[in-house]
Amino acid sequence: MNNEHNIQPLLDIMAKLRDPETGCSWDLAQQFDTIVPFTIEEAYEVADTIERMALDELPNELGDLLFQVVFYCQLGKEQGLFDFGVVVNKICDKLIHRHPHVFGDKEIQSSAEIKQSWESLKAKERAQRQLHSAVDDIPLTLPALTRSVKIQKRVAQVGFDWDTLAPVVAKVHEEIEEVLDEVNQSIIEQEKVADEMGDLLFAVVNMARHLKVDPEQALRQANRKFERRFRGVEAKVVASGSLMTEQTLSELDAYWDAVKQEEKV
Repeated sequence: MNNEHNIQPLLDIMAKLRDPETGCSWDLAQQFDTIVPFTIEEAYEVADTIERMALDELPNELGDLLFQVVFYCQLGKEQGLFDFGVVVNKICDKLIHRHPHVFGDKEIQSSAEIKQSWESLKAKERAQRQLHSAVDDIPLTLPALTRSVKIQKRVAQVGFDWDTLAPVVAKVHEEIEEVLDEVNQSIIEQEKVADEMGDLLFAVVNMARHLKVDPEQALRQANRKFERRFRGVEAKVVASGSLMTEQTLSELDAYWDAVKQEEKV
């Protein structure tokens, strides 16, 4: 494996793509905000590749994600804001600062102590930036489930959290009842239903956090499982010589149960 490659060829390619006279018209039209959707998409493609354990595809996907970073750095360089070297220095400084047990003389033994030290250092950094709330600087653009976890972790650090699972589960049941209360009104107000559903989802995320489950990843896995099983149902319907729309719900449920049973064999 060749470890001698450096970042400069990629930086040179990026600069060429942005050359005002000979560059690519699409690349020249981009700015910070227009690239964001592509960055998010590339990050998800990296996650998908890892979750599918398609590790032979990972270098390609990581390259696509790295290109996003290089693109931002080129824009920053053009505007006199920063360049790739500044970005590298920033992350190096941060990693050294947040790992005093590796790069300093602080002795930390357990993973729990490392995590506590990391969170303490991050809290001090937020204080230095004059952030006034525990939930300051949590990006609004994060996926909703992920952002919920971050909010809950932040407030837990200042003591706003349950110590046991029982009240967390009770809160989920309470929120379910509040949703049902709204949908059972004589006049259903969709805005209120949506509000209560939001509270329920937030409570479920909190339960996942207490169970040490990443809700974003768990839901992605559930989506993939559902898709796989539904394709199995479709295959059985085709094999029966009929169409999905010709089946009753009970017949489709029977196919679904058969697919699930086959997965256990």
